[in-house]
Amino acid sequence: MPTFEYAPAPESRAVVTIEKSYGLFVDGAFTRPKATFPTINPADESVLAEVSQAGPKDVDKAVAAARRAYEGVWGRLSGAERGKYLFRIARILQERAREFAVLETLDNGKPIKETRDVDVPTAAAHFFYHAGWADKLEYAGLTPSGAPVPRAHGVVAQVIPWNFPLLMLAWKVAPALATGNTVVLKPAETTPLTALLFAEVCQQADLPAGVVNIITGDGRTGQALVEHPDVDKIAFTGSTEVGKLIARSIAGTAKKATLELGGKAANIVFDDAPVDQAVEGIVNGIFFNQGQVCCAGSRLLVQESIHDEVVKRLKRRLGTLRVGDPMDKNSDLGAINSKAQLERITSLVEAGVAEGAERWSPECTLPGKGFWFPPTVLTGVSQTHRVATEEIFGPVLSVLTFRTPQEAVAKANNTAYGLSAGVWTEKGSRILWMADQLRAGVVWANTFNRFDPTSPFGGYKESGYGREGGRHGLDAYVTTATAPSIASGAAR
Repeated sequence: MPTFEYAPAPESRAVVTIEKSYGLFVDGAFTRPKATFPTINPADESVLAEVSQAGPKDVDKAVAAARRAYEGVWGRLSGAERGKYLFRIARILQERAREFAVLETLDNGKPIKETRDVDVPTAAAHFFYHAGWADKLEYAGLTPSGAPVPRAHGVVAQVIPWNFPLLMLAWKVAPALATGNTVVLKPAETTPLTALLFAEVCQQADLPAGVVNIITGDGRTGQALVEHPDVDKIAFTGSTEVGKLIARSIAGTAKKATLELGGKAANIVFDDAPVDQAVEGIVNGIFFNQGQVCCAGSRLLVQESIHDEVVKRLKRRLGTLRVGDPMDKNSDLGAINSKAQLERITSLVEAGVAEGAERWSPECTLPGKGFWFPPTVLTGVSQTHRVATEEIFGPVLSVLTFRTPQEAVAKANNTAYGLSAGVWTEKGSRILWMADQLRAGVVWANTFNRFDPTSPFGGYKESGYGREGGRHGLDAYVTTATAPSIASGAAR
């Protein structure tokens, strides 16, 4: 059959203005940049901007601004008034969607069609959804009958990862504001630009000063924020190792926390599954965002009788994926976010091959500059291989087999993680049985990687605790404890 090449279709960078340097966003205004570090475009390693490195004093100022806003104007607003601000932010995100999509692709490396069609629209949807809850919290079933009306915790520290910078911001900021909290947010040091652009949205929406504060920096900044004595609640998405450090640091304090950590999801395909549909789900499950997804379906469990057919069709499908310039609307896979992440992916794949796995990648020419890794399938993987147990966080799929549903469950649950799973079968009863047996926070049926603001998301075991999204996600941001006096911040 003839093959057709796609002409380049690059998105214009002109829609977004990137400043040479950025300060911190504290108390409704940007500070002057002081100590800075570069944020780079992972597709070509060019420097996009210089970003401020926040120190302990900067964290103090941001938390103090959030406290003043909470005890001042924001804490006295009705739910209906708070909802108006969230609706306004949602509409501005929609109006500036192209600007956000381009900036996210430049700073993160993911394809423009993902930021344009998934990240930015879903971020706006979270603000629309939570705006609707702002004046209905007493009807959300968050408290037992007769209990006090739920109220905000106060100041919330939020630390987000680099794989979905804007979307993770929306997941956390929207419910925090809807429930009456104020926020100090730290984006990942490799992807701070859309968070800083969101600060402009807060100004454009006339959000009261101090309600949202955005401080940039590395892990030291995040640690100072998490350990700050005047923070009431912590929301973190990131690695399991850092999540454990946070859990230890707040043990014995009154701070509340939600932790959404790593994953090693099983995508389980039975012999009665529609194979072509399943292959599309497999591709979406592991190669979306270059596999840099906590809930990526990085372990493919295929019923033994159809293993060869599934792998054959999967390889054929991967041969059609286009790897290249993330700003090209035709690209399916973009760049890996950082040099450090690329080195980790490479190291783990090499370890898998050394342990006996067979590596396969489609023919593709990778760009000469930037951080790139081809879509990769590892067959002949066993349960003890590192590629079957450790989170790779890259475009790498490990293929295992099973014979019975019981064996599939045993293999799927044989992991320290428990964030998500997928089941592919025509039998509804089997789907329900599998969902009941799998120790995963989310189980998708005949699909994968589908998200909606109305649906809660979170994990078991080393994938963290707490839920984000939906009515259940509101629970982490409210309390029914007796309200302290307005001057009791130091007593926390």
